[in-house]
Amino acid sequence: MDVNASSTVSQAQALNLRYGDGGEPAVQGPWNDVIATLLSHRSVRGFLPDALPAGTVETLVAAAQSASTSSNLQTWSVVAVTDPAKKAAMAKIANNQKHIEQCPVFLVWLADVSRNERLGAAEGVTLETIPHFETYLVAAIDAALAAQNATVAAESLGLNMVYIGALRNDPAEVGRLLNLPPGAMGVFGMCVGYPLPTVTNEVKPRLPQSAILYHNEYSTATEAADRAAYDKRMATFSQRHEMTQDTWTKRVIGRMQKIAAMSGRDKLVSILHGMGFPLR
Repeated sequence: MDVNASSTVSQAQALNLRYGDGGEPAVQGPWNDVIATLLSHRSVRGFLPDALPAGTVETLVAAAQSASTSSNLQTWSVVAVTDPAKKAAMAKIANNQKHIEQCPVFLVWLADVSRNERLGAAEGVTLETIPHFETYLVAAIDAALAAQNATVAAESLGLNMVYIGALRNDPAEVGRLLNLPPGAMGVFGMCVGYPLPTVTNEVKPRLPQSAILYHNEYSTATEAADRAAYDKRMATFSQRHEMTQDTWTKRVIGRMQKIAAMSGRDKLVSILHGMGFPLR
């Protein structure tokens, strides 16, 4: 079944794909095509070189700009990268993820306080909040909200994508490649395009809602049982896709046990200081 054909997938099927057998919510709530598209999301790591239809990037950015933004500060920007040399350089930064070179458009989403800083300078006003961590956090959150709107828009148009957090392996070099001013940082990238015919990955099951949805107060009462059940579902999924880390528990330990797994991102705070984010 084409997991992106949301209009042909029933609510029960979509929930089963998203959570795996036995992990679905006990109650099925309201449903429409937008929710079906959201639940059909999958990360794609193989793209055709085919160009996107004219105006697609602009449409995605319009969707992105329709996301919420804190106090309408709009502290984010995006760079659409199509230059093969720049894409190759960013693929190298991201541990040689070749799909960055394959996709026709690679979007780099920026936490960007530089525009507002220039506004203050032009108006002869010192914006005292600019150097503070809260301002950087707002900018990073705004970029993520915008990018997710663009993701939903892209998938509704039959496109696929994958986020690339590994750009943070060397944000200073990304800044150099894109000529970013101080106060702008690429927080993640996004490959956008049409999938290769050989891409057959499914919707990946998520934790059951009982593990992440709490009512009125946080609770770990069912956490151990939820994790054990989810590990079994992920093991079945992983076996179908020949994944080496077959359970969620092993995945978490593999990515979080050793600093080396951060690929240099453990030094991110000092790098950000040099990029115009004092983070006071």
